[in-house]
Amino acid sequence: MQTVKIPVSIDPIRAAANRLNYQGIIPSKVLKRLRELTAGDCSDVTVSLECGVDLQGIVYLKGTAVTELTLLCQRCMTLYTTEVTVDFCFSPCRTEAEIDELPDAYDPIECDEIGEVRLQQLVEDELILAMPLIPAHQNDDCNLGSQDVVVGEIEAAQEERPNPFAVLEKLKSK
Repeated sequence: MQTVKIPVSIDPIRAAANRLNYQGIIPSKVLKRLRELTAGDCSDVTVSLECGVDLQGIVYLKGTAVTELTLLCQRCMTLYTTEVTVDFCFSPCRTEAEIDELPDAYDPIECDEIGEVRLQQLVEDELILAMPLIPAHQNDDCNLGSQDVVVGEIEAAQEERPNPFAVLEKLKSK
């Protein structure tokens, strides 16, 4: 299978009926929201997508997306590159009842007015959700990772004070 551009949108029911598989890329220039969240560069997203119908007759879009993002480490404030990988499994739903009956293995997606799914936007959403909340190097790679951060001072242990509830213990034994 050759590597091609992933389509902007697909009809999931027609694609599942034809058991289409896509191996391709989504150019980083079309992923504007993802690029805004990075500190530097975003590589093209490599996507593998399988469309089909399971044994229960449920239409699904199952796949994996991989990209490299340049983020700003929040500990040492330097740029670093990390790989973000997401696995997804969606099923198109038209009504709230279909969403309620959908097995947990599938995430519901809505089709637009002509019955298509915006595939590139869907992959971008999944990558945004998979980004680290607080970007940081691994401790070994970070300039400040090996330094312990101390806030305030810890006082030396004081003499042990008598327990104020010891009096109650004496009453209980009577």
